[in-house]
Amino acid sequence: MIPLPLRTLAFAMAAGTSAGAIAAPSSTTLTLYRSDDAALYSGGDSGSVHAGYAVAREPRQVELKAGTQDISLGGLPQYLDPEAMALGFDGDAAQVISQRLLLSQGQDAALGSLIGQQVVVLATSGQPLATGTLLRAGDGLLVQDGNGSTSLIRDYASVTARGSFQTGSSLQLRVDARRAGKAQATLSYTTAGLGWRAAYVGTLAPGDGCKMQFESRASIANRSGRDWSDVRLTLIAGEPQIAKATGGPRPMAFAMKAQVAADRAMPEQSTLADYRSYTLPGAVDLPDGSVSQVPLYATRTIECERTSLYENGGGWIPPQPMIAQDFVPGGDSTGIVSTLQFRAFDSLPAGYLRVLTADRNGTPQFIGEGRINDTPKGSDARITLGQAFDLRGNRERTAFHVDKNGRTMDEAFRITLTNAGDTPRTVTVREHPQRWRQWTLESSSSKPSAQTTDTLEFKVTVPANGKATLDYAVRYQWTADENPQG
Repeated sequence: MIPLPLRTLAFAMAAGTSAGAIAAPSSTTLTLYRSDDAALYSGGDSGSVHAGYAVAREPRQVELKAGTQDISLGGLPQYLDPEAMALGFDGDAAQVISQRLLLSQGQDAALGSLIGQQVVVLATSGQPLATGTLLRAGDGLLVQDGNGSTSLIRDYASVTARGSFQTGSSLQLRVDARRAGKAQATLSYTTAGLGWRAAYVGTLAPGDGCKMQFESRASIANRSGRDWSDVRLTLIAGEPQIAKATGGPRPMAFAMKAQVAADRAMPEQSTLADYRSYTLPGAVDLPDGSVSQVPLYATRTIECERTSLYENGGGWIPPQPMIAQDFVPGGDSTGIVSTLQFRAFDSLPAGYLRVLTADRNGTPQFIGEGRINDTPKGSDARITLGQAFDLRGNRERTAFHVDKNGRTMDEAFRITLTNAGDTPRTVTVREHPQRWRQWTLESSSSKPSAQTTDTLEFKVTVPANGKATLDYAVRYQWTADENPQG
């Protein structure tokens, strides 16, 4: 027994279990849903985070007496949905009459996990104030002794108990058991504080082409307020609708107990309704306040495409022709972005791709990061790596004329690209004629590499330490029923 200041708890735990105590789960399963909430994966002011979504199923063993009785199941995470909790007994050994969730909120919740157990309540002098079964914890302790007498104790120094004491939230249940003895049960509930997302690393191969070594992992965050040991994990990719909103120390980077080597089994992938599921091949540990990683797919080398992109405008089309000259700005000098594109070799859940390339000493260096959305097999994934240092673009209007009677408008641009690097570069110029939906390309100094209803695309080679220009002109047309603006 450990004497502590007034109203402070000291729980002396022994190896045995008392009536109504719950054995530790033997095999818990967790289904985790994807979450991009940064609070799960980075530092914060508190250990637990009200974000993410998971469904837990815990086998529990309960020592029951025949008839109606109260039991308490502890060791639950902090953020729970009381409307999504259920305890089912195997073989109809007992029936749940009512249940009450006590959230993890300090002393009262900790005492609540001892309801139904034998406790000793001590005074500041160390003398026992009451010994018996704890019936209630909250505004005082309600303790019933072996003779059936009940005491309400408000001022005490500490509490000791024999049996299994579990921290976290607790679920109090009133059950009706058919017979006395041990009963197997499954506790199911949803919780926040758990989530996962994909994490990809692409290492570009040296040379003129574009190939990269592609690593696929799942980052699993636990900020739920409790540890999870030897759990079986299923990860859900996609975006199921979750109607109820969820809302510390920096999580530890943690190597999973059952981390799988590259030449061993990967997660088993399957379809779940409109989503994808990944079931891990082995049990894992998820310490509270940790971010763990497991492989999603075996590492492989894939083809890719790098692009230096100079883009102006967007895909928006106005409701009527826009004939004001200053509607489309000109004379802007902007940077050129570096992009990376590849084709998904399999279903790729949403996550972040970090891209590395070797420097002149052969050391991999970070050159950019971007988010990949959920990408089905065979679809293209594209990210922006950053602004190219040596490349610049400038766009200026060279001609503009409106013929209201003829219902036409002509506009021309010159794009100047500069390259301060020591090697020639090919820049993709992407233009969006956006004054009106009806337009034609009248002329261009280079043939377009691609053309759609709202896009013109050109490939322009820029010499080392030099510049290149692109000139093009478009004509817009409209009908008498379409009134221009400007």
